[in-house]
Amino acid sequence: MQRRTLLGGLLAAPALIPAGITAAGAQTAVLRVGDQRGGIQPLMEAAGVLADLPYRLEWSQFAGAPMLLEALNAAAIDTGGIGDAPFTSAVAAGIPGKAVSAVRSGGAVTALVVPGDSPIRRVADLRGKTIATLRGQTGHFLTLAALEKEGLPLDAVRFAFIAPDAAKAAMARGAVDGWATWGPYISLAKVQDGAREIVNGDGLMSGQSYQMASDAAIAGKRQALSDFLRRLRLAREWGLANAEEQARVWSAATGFPLPVGRDVVAVAATRTVAIDEGVIAAQQRVSDFFAEVKVIPRAHRVAPAFDSGFNAAVFAA
Repeated sequence: MQRRTLLGGLLAAPALIPAGITAAGAQTAVLRVGDQRGGIQPLMEAAGVLADLPYRLEWSQFAGAPMLLEALNAAAIDTGGIGDAPFTSAVAAGIPGKAVSAVRSGGAVTALVVPGDSPIRRVADLRGKTIATLRGQTGHFLTLAALEKEGLPLDAVRFAFIAPDAAKAAMARGAVDGWATWGPYISLAKVQDGAREIVNGDGLMSGQSYQMASDAAIAGKRQALSDFLRRLRLAREWGLANAEEQARVWSAATGFPLPVGRDVVAVAATRTVAIDEGVIAAQQRVSDFFAEVKVIPRAHRVAPAFDSGFNAAVFAA
């Protein structure tokens, strides 16, 4: 199957490539970083780790991992952060890139929520309901894993594969019965809208996410990429040590209320970890499960999609 054909199925969302960003060849003086709302850019700026860069950063914001991966596939960015489920889709689609660093968050960073007045109280109550999520992403994985654990058939629910903003609106007007998503959207739904959590990723998901870089950037911008990954690790450590300030920065960057920011920071508790056999094995289980439930055509050996050669640089003083 051609890469673009598979991408069309797994990453079915329009690429949001900002003006001025093209698929031109890499420039040694510029590292092009893809980010998602409330992601690493405000964190790194607040942590003060971007001073005296020996290269220039170009930031691009994306509405979600599918859009970011489309940009990476089109050589419009050099690197970007994605979760374990979208990474599985990226590997299956043959996107030319590798995970160059890894982080681990609490499993509750992904959850399935329903309106506060919904009669749904447990996973078994989801039978026959419609759940909004993104195809092949963390919420999709969580829902399927929760159904399997409960002993329910995987077609017990209907999926509405729509973007987060549309999913939030759909649940508010009753067009869908629940919403499976991640991070800020979960916190926003619970804190601001009074949504109730039915199940989260604790015990069902790896909690791993990755900074993925294109093969071209790994080969041609390795020094800049290594330096950036080290600074990103330092920023995450700053965030863990300064949770309230991180929440304030996050809220200012997203426009979400501060209580939502506090919830996001507390639930995620994101820590940088070395790419090792344990990380790769956890990701392999994700790939195997997605193949088992037919989200991807077949399981893939994921080890070649990791580059542990950046570990020393990531954890350098």
